[in-house]
Amino acid sequence: MGDLTTIGFDADDTLWQNEQFFRMTEERFVALLGEHGEAAEISGRLLEAEKRNLGFYGFGIKGFVLSMVETAIEITRGQVPAAVIGEILAAGREMAAHPVETLPHVRDTLEALSGDYRLVLITKGDLFDQERKLAQSGLGDFFHAVEIVSDKKATTYERIFARHGDGAGRAMMVGNSLKSDILPALEAGSWAVHVPHELTWVLEHAEEPVGHGRYRTIPHLGPLRGLVTQLAR
Repeated sequence: MGDLTTIGFDADDTLWQNEQFFRMTEERFVALLGEHGEAAEISGRLLEAEKRNLGFYGFGIKGFVLSMVETAIEITRGQVPAAVIGEILAAGREMAAHPVETLPHVRDTLEALSGDYRLVLITKGDLFDQERKLAQSGLGDFFHAVEIVSDKKATTYERIFARHGDGAGRAMMVGNSLKSDILPALEAGSWAVHVPHELTWVLEHAEEPVGHGRYRTIPHLGPLRGLVTQLAR
């Protein structure tokens, strides 16, 4: 652990709130289409549309909005009123304009670690939206590099930690998603620290790698500095 030189951080729901705005917008969407089905059915149809569309639109607000439009057309059998489409588009714009809410202990933790390690922001989603959130967060100066990627796989971490550090074996990834932040980082040979968030999109769920020698979990970012110090002994 004394060879650790680089720490990667996820952004959404690790550094700032994100999923809660998707949940709020989904509730609004379900209410708009309430006369066409039960809430659980509408949410299920939306999730299926999101799954289908990930390969076309990627992660983020734009793909979510397009999936809502598609679901509205399907559920109403092509009879969705233009006013409802307008409401969906307005909801998407509101999401994209929402102020950034950083999570507890984020700034202090980044400030404490940035002097001793290369910090790299590794996030997936819409380029414009992620750049906006980073700028509004005021956290950009703590990062040696920023990587906005279409997906997170073992090869993603291998490439990024080779480019901005000393390889995956001397790096750590910190994030809230077991599927995207933890498992592929471990596969690449990095350390991985899971910071659970109370709201995590169902498509980011995965089995926890209990017992893996390079896996740790902490309740929030506050203990991260102490964990890094402890592992380095």
